[in-house]
Amino acid sequence: MIGEEHRPSAGGDRQARPAVTVSYAQTLDGRVATATGQSKWISCPDSLRFAHEMRAGNDAVLVGAGTVCKDDPRLTVRHVEGTNPLRVVVDSALRTPPDSAVLADGAATGTLLAVTERAPTERRERALSSGATVLILPSDPYGRVDLKTLLDELAALGVGSVMVEGGATMITSFLRARLVDRLAVCIAPKVLGSGIEAIGDLGIRDLSRSITLADAAVEPYGVDLILSGRIEYPDEPA
Repeated sequence: MIGEEHRPSAGGDRQARPAVTVSYAQTLDGRVATATGQSKWISCPDSLRFAHEMRAGNDAVLVGAGTVCKDDPRLTVRHVEGTNPLRVVVDSALRTPPDSAVLADGAATGTLLAVTERAPTERRERALSSGATVLILPSDPYGRVDLKTLLDELAALGVGSVMVEGGATMITSFLRARLVDRLAVCIAPKVLGSGIEAIGDLGIRDLSRSITLADAAVEPYGVDLILSGRIEYPDEPA
């Protein structure tokens, strides 16, 4: 798979899609970053270790291109014992800088870039030459990578679990597509006022149509609280 370009496989038996857990850190007022985009660090060191435990417990960790461009995360397991997961960057037009932490210094061999046909050929070739895997996928109605197809392709590669870490647009897209199985939210005792919302508009206009958290648990990690549970979606309209 390393340093190769792939397209969705045609037909054939499909494995069950990977289990998807969304995890992020937010303030008490639901912000994942300041109005200027600053997000390091909302959570405390204990919560950061929890996040790395989750990374070690999943086959893949997934973020959007915006998170890579703004925060340049390594997406590795560093604060706990464990194996680094496959790094998946959802990047429709392949904006990920070649010197980003997920591609530079040999990291590319553990990175998969999920793109659409909008990704320029020269950028694809540059990513491939670094050792990254480029997966060319169809677009959704918004012109972004079709997430359901992406999960199907990850399953075909043997990925059984995915941790989605951000950003807000990616989290919103997974929830809108009803592809999230579990949620683990770090709530830090901070208030920002204006800032970037953790989750954007899901088109919910009635409380009865809310997405809910079942079997919810709350655990303290340092000064933060981790709220986690299983996602339940309302029934589809008849």
